[in-house]
Amino acid sequence: MTKYYDVFHRTWWKYNSTWPNGLEPQIGKRHYIKCHVTYDDAKELCDNYNAIYDPGDLSDKAEFEESDE
Repeated sequence: MTKYYDVFHRTWWKYNSTWPNGLEPQIGKRHYIKCHVTYDDAKELCDNYNAIYDPGDLSDKAEFEESDE
């Protein structure tokens, strides 16, 4: 049985001037890029997204998880 994955990006920090460096740890909301893809496709989508987009101060990066479908 083939496993499928959902690819998304999210931030890992939020701005907060009371924290050191002005950043507080906080897992952001998932913004889906593509759902129900194979492992190889999920890895490629993440690699491509992370190569093109600057993660910025909030460390916005693509990742994937096993699909519920």
